Amino acid sequence: MRVALVSPYSVTLPGGVQGQVLGIAAALARAGDEVAVVAPGEPDAVPAGGLAGGARLVLVGGTLPIRVNGSRAPVALSPGASLRSRAELRAFRPDIVHLHEPFVPGPALAALLARPAPTLGTFHRSGASAPYRLLRPLLIPLFNRLGDAVAVSEAARATLEAVTGRRASRIDLLPNGVDLDLFERTEPYPADRPAVVFVGRHEVRKGLGVLLEAFSTSALEARLWVVGDGPERPALRARYGADARIEWLGRLDGDALAARVAGATVLVAPSLGGESFGVVLLEAMAAGTAVLASDIPGYRLAAGSAAELVVPGDPAALRRSLEALLGDVGRRAELVGAGRERACSHSFEELAVAYRRRYEALLSGARAGAGG
Repeated sequence: MRVALVSPYSVTLPGGVQGQVLGIAAALARAGDEVAVVAPGEPDAVPAGGLAGGARLVLVGGTLPIRVNGSRAPVALSPGASLRSRAELRAFRPDIVHLHEPFVPGPALAALLARPAPTLGTFHRSGASAPYRLLRPLLIPLFNRLGDAVAVSEAARATLEAVTGRRASRIDLLPNGVDLDLFERTEPYPADRPAVVFVGRHEVRKGLGVLLEAFSTSALEARLWVVGDGPERPALRARYGADARIEWLGRLDGDALAARVAGATVLVAPSLGGESFGVVLLEAMAAGTAVLASDIPGYRLAAGSAAELVVPGDPAALRRSLEALLGDVGRRAELVGAGRERACSHSFEELAVAYRRRYEALLSGARAGAGG
């Protein structure tokens, strides 16, 4: 089967949606499908070996960071990017076009409007802001153009329903996947003492400031590895940079990121909200690391009972939970065991199988319609 996966966001920058697109593409390609990823991105940032699994990557232009849903999304708004996306899809001649966040202007929306083949949309967004709701008259007909649709979480489905109507309430959930091989094959980064790791963009909704306040006011003899970058980084470093226990690692990808996660004693995900699904939690579980996370819907969905949850936005509560977990070897072992089992049920291979069933149903329906 020839499958085109379309991302609205730059696949040469880290991000949740981009990670899912690339992971699904690699799993499909390993299973024998011919796969192309159509997306914005910078050519000089593509790995020398290309995409994992042998999927083809087609970059259609650069991006600009646009503020949306409490974050900054790297989207391609130029008409040229949309035109190139349509041309590349026509040249590839896919059997199925799989769109991630189909409403985002750029390659995904252009592909939805062109519909060169039966289309499936995956919706990730959590949170229907007032401006987003105002677009309802435009979004309903766009949603109706999709041959099939899924959401990655209850929050994403509820967001879609808020802007498109009750039909969205009936779409299926397909939670995000995780690259088990990456985290299982990696040698843990050696730590000279217990290590806590944060992975994420340095912006308010990710809650890094809450974690830094909790850690800096503790007497823990531990390291805090801060992975990532973002607009809050300068202010946070100015405030907490004097604490020698805190290491600011910047952006890490691939094996380097996996090594830090695997080498940590606890991963802390202190987000304040707006998380549709917590892939970072599953990655830590795959790496054999205990997880402490905010008690928010997206993280509850990802973690099940395999993480310690704490009220979001409360540094004192987070500090107490972190101190208790670092001091309880037995509890951490329980979380690690449950986490490995949880992560195994969310592999990209399993997710690709589920998507391929939907592709086949779409194709069958399209053929039946053509025959009728």
